[in-house]
Amino acid sequence: MSADGEAELCSEKENNTMHTIPGYTLGTPAVVKSPLTMADFEQMKASVLFGAADVAALRLSHDVVKDQVEAILDVWYGFVGSQPHLLASFTGRADGKPLGAYLGAVRKRFGQWILDTARAEYDQPWLDYQHEIGLRHHRAKKNKTDGAPSTDLVPFRNLFALVFPVTFTLRPFLARKGHSAEDVEAMYAAWVKSCLLQVTLWSYPYVKDGDF
Repeated sequence: MSADGEAELCSEKENNTMHTIPGYTLGTPAVVKSPLTMADFEQMKASVLFGAADVAALRLSHDVVKDQVEAILDVWYGFVGSQPHLLASFTGRADGKPLGAYLGAVRKRFGQWILDTARAEYDQPWLDYQHEIGLRHHRAKKNKTDGAPSTDLVPFRNLFALVFPVTFTLRPFLARKGHSAEDVEAMYAAWVKSCLLQVTLWSYPYVKDGDF
């Protein structure tokens, strides 16, 4: 099989996996249109110095992370689980105990988020889905996707602060496939920028109307 054929087969397998993840609705009618325009997003990218080189670096990272997703999630979940104030967003309202089924459902979508970020297909459906993700962290829609009896909000102070541990702990994984130090640095910088853009987009429901 040619390299192009292998890439196409891998892409088809990933797309099939996406459609089997409960609650993953990117590109479906279930997702409302983002209140931001693509022109707004272009301005945001300019603010964080995100350009074509970053898109290329993210797409380079896709082959690096695609078979490390579970290991990456183990690190991230281990960190969240070690911090009671972060784990609290995945606990039951009634008893404050971690909700295993909820954590498991979110983990599957989190893994897909890694691949979506690395694909860097930042088009209108992707922009719309960022708004959906923001709503799911906010009391507007938290718990509704999974029917979880959990807390009604992920505090924004926790959400935004996670940009650092998520990207910092990802860096060693980016260096595991033999890429040059320069390429690893480019992938890492692109991930930091992308995460900053995404979490900023997720903040929309938290911000007073008219102030975003």
